Amino acid sequence: MTAAPLVAGGRPPARRGWRERDKYWGMAFVAPQALGMLLFTLLPFAAAFLLAFTDWNGFGMPEFIGFDNFADQLTSPLLGRAILNTMVIALVTVPIGLFLAIVAAVVLNKIRGRAFYLVLFFAPVVTSSVAIALIWQQLLRADGVLSGSLTRLFGIAPIDWLGDPILALLAVCLVTIWASLGLNVVIFMAGLQSISPSVMEAAAIDGAGPVARFFRIILPLLSPIVFYQSVVAFISSLQTFDLVFVLVNNAGPDNGTRTIVYHIYDLGFAKSQFGLSSAASIVLLGLTLVITAIQFGAQKKFVHYES
Repeated sequence: MTAAPLVAGGRPPARRGWRERDKYWGMAFVAPQALGMLLFTLLPFAAAFLLAFTDWNGFGMPEFIGFDNFADQLTSPLLGRAILNTMVIALVTVPIGLFLAIVAAVVLNKIRGRAFYLVLFFAPVVTSSVAIALIWQQLLRADGVLSGSLTRLFGIAPIDWLGDPILALLAVCLVTIWASLGLNVVIFMAGLQSISPSVMEAAAIDGAGPVARFFRIILPLLSPIVFYQSVVAFISSLQTFDLVFVLVNNAGPDNGTRTIVYHIYDLGFAKSQFGLSSAASIVLLGLTLVITAIQFGAQKKFVHYES
């Protein structure tokens, strides 16, 4: 038999045609996702970036004003309060939430029927955030279940958890940790399944107790997952909006729970100052990039990858 004639590049014509068809099919399958990213991510980002240099109330033509919006926002007490509140939420919820999730995953990994408990933990993840906020609002209000229970147990005056700026911010942190715990537990459970039982058995034979095994073996082996979840959780915390909008009724008392995303919403959709709102969103983007870069720089010291 004679071999099929080769073309440039040494490939038979039939195989080259098959590769060409594959390329077009691949482009066709990728096109919807690429189009969605273009319409709902890249174009809005470009529009927000351009609007940040203009004065526009949503009607008429935007007026170019240079860096005035950034100067206004970087000296704004409201933006400063929003950044402070957002950082408090992130610094409280991320480490506490991840630590509780790891502990819960370790405990659940050792008991029978853990699938049932995983369903209970994961239920808030698939529940609407608005529904979660409304339920917790009923629990935390001055005449709610929690305040009533504390009053009956300790004989103290009812506590208005959502009426005090500090308590309201703590309430947002509490609900955030509770709502995100289930997803973190499931992810850490998957990570624990990848740890060889022989490693844990060897540590136990060498005399390592449960606490030592947790901090010396489990945490180092889970450190890549902890790092990934910390980055995702931190970015999610910087985008907190729905809880402060529903739970504490529009940033709460004295802007005690005003976050950056709520600040952006308030400027743009409540006050029709889209230029200032876009400038604040660019500030949020810069803050997110800086914090993520710091996390990636710090991960070299505490993340242990298997060789």
